[in-house]
Amino acid sequence: MAEIRWSLTAENDLRGIETFIAQDSALHAVDFIDRLVGAAEKLSSSPKLGRIVPEYNREDLREILFRNYRVVYQFHSNSVTVLRVVHGARDLTNLLRQEPWILE
Repeated sequence: MAEIRWSLTAENDLRGIETFIAQDSALHAVDFIDRLVGAAEKLSSSPKLGRIVPEYNREDLREILFRNYRVVYQFHSNSVTVLRVVHGARDLTNLLRQEPWILE
């Protein structure tokens, strides 16, 4: 089983998503984040569950899709680090230029 870790940037992404959804419904916001985190937790037993991020074509940089969001993560043999949670409409390559990720 791989350990799941969340980068500070990914945690900030979750808070931003929750705040945005909470403008309409606080209950829905909490439920949505809980389900998104639950989907990411499945990576613990299957780190290769996600597809390779098309923009980078690296075996260790993958993503799972949850509703309209891309959960981008990097995995090693015994750990998964969620790097970002971004809306699918955002330009991931441009986002990386604005907010560099630390890739091991």
